[in-house]
Amino acid sequence: MGREQPTQSQSQMSYTVEQLVAVNPYNPDILPDLENYVNEQVSSQTYSLEANLCLLRLYQFEPERMSTQIVARILIKALMAMPAPDFSLCLFLIPERVQMDEQFKTLIVLSHYLETAKFRQFWDEAAKNRHILDVVPGFEQAIQRYAVNVLSLTYQKVPRTVIAEATNIEGVSLDKFIEHHVANSGWVVTKGQGKGQLVSLPSNEFNHPDLKRSTADSIPLEHITRIFPVLG
Repeated sequence: MGREQPTQSQSQMSYTVEQLVAVNPYNPDILPDLENYVNEQVSSQTYSLEANLCLLRLYQFEPERMSTQIVARILIKALMAMPAPDFSLCLFLIPERVQMDEQFKTLIVLSHYLETAKFRQFWDEAAKNRHILDVVPGFEQAIQRYAVNVLSLTYQKVPRTVIAEATNIEGVSLDKFIEHHVANSGWVVTKGQGKGQLVSLPSNEFNHPDLKRSTADSIPLEHITRIFPVLG
């Protein structure tokens, strides 16, 4: 999933935090810096998994200093990084008693829906919990990018209605969304108008088995010549 590039001042902060993490990741004195950096990631729409994991590990040693607000923001940013396994990595470092908090139970449910590509259920649940998710800008757009990635790995041709359900976009906004991907991602509208539209997606080894088979079946000659001496 694409990540926004930090500005020069943000790069300096990132550099400083990463240096703190590298030099002494278990120093509790850096905990406030790491918490501030989480808020900086939220406001600047940047992301550092390494720094966030370091903070969660420090919380394990300093549980009385844990900020559930900061932890929630870390988990939301991790959801935005899907299909990377960041959410599971972060969750592993959060005590079970903390996970029982309602906002974390909600985020775990949302993660499950995304992992299983149950996008309709995801968007329905997200709509009920805007107060949790809206604190992190770009969340909806990040999940839409993930949904497009899932569709591209699953379908050769996908109905407009499926795109609408996966991205939670409808009407004119969906028209513009599809037009954008036609122009930039190789999508082709093959037939129909309105809800009857069918969109062809670029072929890849996941949505087009023949590509994977042909790649697997074609063994380079130099590999074969290396095998012969071993067999002999």
